[in-house]
Amino acid sequence: MALKTLALAAVIALAPLAAYSAGAPKAKPDPQVAVVKKVAGGKGFKAARAHIDANFERIVSDTVTLTEIPSPPHGEARRAAAYLAMLKAEPSLSDVEMDAEGNVMALRKGTGGGPLIVVAAHMDTVFPADTDVTVHKVGNELHAPGVGDDTVSLAVLLGFIRAMDAAHIKTHADILFVGDVGEEGPGNLRGMRYLFTKGRYAGKISAFISLEPGDEAEITNGGVGSIRYHVTFKGPGGHSYGAFGLVSPAFAMGTAIERIGQIKVPADPRTTYNVGVMGGGVSVNSIPNTVWMDVDMRSEDAGALKTLDGQMLAAIAGGVDAENGARSTSRGKISAVSDLIGERPVGMTDPAQPLVRTAQAVFVLAGTPAVLGKSSTDSNMPMSLGIPAITFPSGFKSGRAHSPEEYIDVTKAPAVAHMSNALLLILSVAGAR
Repeated sequence: MALKTLALAAVIALAPLAAYSAGAPKAKPDPQVAVVKKVAGGKGFKAARAHIDANFERIVSDTVTLTEIPSPPHGEARRAAAYLAMLKAEPSLSDVEMDAEGNVMALRKGTGGGPLIVVAAHMDTVFPADTDVTVHKVGNELHAPGVGDDTVSLAVLLGFIRAMDAAHIKTHADILFVGDVGEEGPGNLRGMRYLFTKGRYAGKISAFISLEPGDEAEITNGGVGSIRYHVTFKGPGGHSYGAFGLVSPAFAMGTAIERIGQIKVPADPRTTYNVGVMGGGVSVNSIPNTVWMDVDMRSEDAGALKTLDGQMLAAIAGGVDAENGARSTSRGKISAVSDLIGERPVGMTDPAQPLVRTAQAVFVLAGTPAVLGKSSTDSNMPMSLGIPAITFPSGFKSGRAHSPEEYIDVTKAPAVAHMSNALLLILSVAGAR
């Protein structure tokens, strides 16, 4: 891991952040700003930016094409096949493939046997397979479920590859472009888990950049971890009148939810919990024999998340015990099983890392101070493994994410400007020549 970090540092000119002159300490400008300025001022980047501008409508068209291919959780195969074909059409790419988990990827080789940089956008959306994903244009907006998160970023990656080729840009580092599966909740980062722990590039990746829609100067360098359970409560059931007085899994779940709601969590590190979905029962006049709920816990800190996990399981067990003690168990007791349905690792990329500083330098050059943030994205996985990783805005303003009214703004000038920031980051990290 240390050798990979050093290799990455060589590409983007890692140097001390501060130096001292005689007398009071005096900070020197971050050398990453100079690196970014050099790339931004080069003929290659300027030509690539011009290509993005001239071919903007193709990026928009690719977005529409991909959006209208449903890509629900664990159902990304059709979109993956289409994206694979799009990557195969680009002559500068090699090793174009779909891995065993369903990730689609292609390698753009560098010049110097340098480090391997991954740039990714996820192919899955939160919407079921039968969702109407027809794209509608309203003014300067494209509306459709999943058009923003994260479909537009897949099209942006294609635009970047074509722009780099048109501008004859070479990089020192190899760049692996990835359309990955399983980023959204039910996917549990399965695509990233495979890429970083089992795939052919596992152990070889030096840095990771995930692109998500957006036009703000926010860099996600912290990964919010999560634990999710599907909790099933079972009991004997019976007629609501004839079997009245028997234990009920509905009451056990209700007591458990009440106890969950009383859990105290820290504000710093930010830690949260939620009971999001509930179901079960047979009819209004039946004591249910089975009810269930899905719970979600999140935290910026692994220790706080572990503590909350213990409190959550204790609240569930307490609800069961309370019900078994409150009513008759002559026909059987209440039981509860908590099945783990999701677990995302906590992670952090140090702000002092060259990758983060380079991303900040891109926004410095654009005249907008960058904000560092924490979220749950594909970057969680490499962060948890100690691999420098960030999530960066891909360029299009978006809104109403995860809702049927999801949209992106395709006003050309601001979209091109913000896409150019993302391309400048990639080229600066990969050592564009």
